[in-house]
Amino acid sequence: MKRKLLLLSVLAICVATLAAGTLAYFSADGTARNVITTGNVSIAVEEWADADKTQPFEDLTGIMPGTTVTKIAEVRNTGEADAWIRVRLTGDIRLTGDGTPDPSLVKPDLNTTDWTLGPDGYLYCNKAIRPGETTAPLFTCVTFDAGMGNEYQNATATVHVAAEAVQTANNGVTALEALGWPTQG
Repeated sequence: MKRKLLLLSVLAICVATLAAGTLAYFSADGTARNVITTGNVSIAVEEWADADKTQPFEDLTGIMPGTTVTKIAEVRNTGEADAWIRVRLTGDIRLTGDGTPDPSLVKPDLNTTDWTLGPDGYLYCNKAIRPGETTAPLFTCVTFDAGMGNEYQNATATVHVAAEAVQTANNGVTALEALGWPTQG
């Protein structure tokens, strides 16, 4: 009897092993790889010496008081996303002799139709600039005041155009409302 019981046990184990081996399940596995690339905001300041914008602006010499020179300053969106743009203009005059220079004697003709002076001293472009587009000119000429005296002989005058841009997506409805400007942190 013990032998029959042992034989039945071995037979039961063999049947169970065989049954387990014949059970099959359909299965599958997979992975998904989704790459999301962010856009970018990039700009370039462009300055032109002629109304047709074929001659890049280069340093000038021999300018006399009372002279107006063509200097067209604008900003191109070279990035992949729409951008709000702002510009800070600063003037600098370096005298070769004695005296205290007055940067206000070098005056760009600011375009206040397409640009708005903000309370922080920046000029803000009134519309979003799409990739590849250029802003309306910030100014088209610079005038050297006729009242510049002899202390301005051989002086150098510079109009610095420093532009900044931020994304328009999810960032206010005007440039003045936008956040995240580079100097804001």
